[in-house]
Amino acid sequence: MVSAPLNQPWIGRGIVVTSSPDAALIGRTGLVVDETRETITVLENDREVIFGKNSIEFKIGDSDVIIDGKLVRQRSEDRIYRNKRSE
Repeated sequence: MVSAPLNQPWIGRGIVVTSSPDAALIGRTGLVVDETRETITVLENDREVIFGKNSIEFKIGDSDVIIDGKLVRQRSEDRIYRNKRSE
């Protein structure tokens, strides 16, 4: 069984921003190079760009699951080892 992208490490995986109050962020893609409690750093066209988790919804890798950044505002090590109940 493959676990949800929510409970997997994101560093080294692709990201696609699917929704944001800032229309300029929608559709941006890149490779996740760092993650903190509040931000995701993405390598986009040989440049590092920092997105605030609070203001984006995104997909990780080739998954169809859309992740709401507001709900994953914790350190990556806390997010990975936390068990999420299915709803």
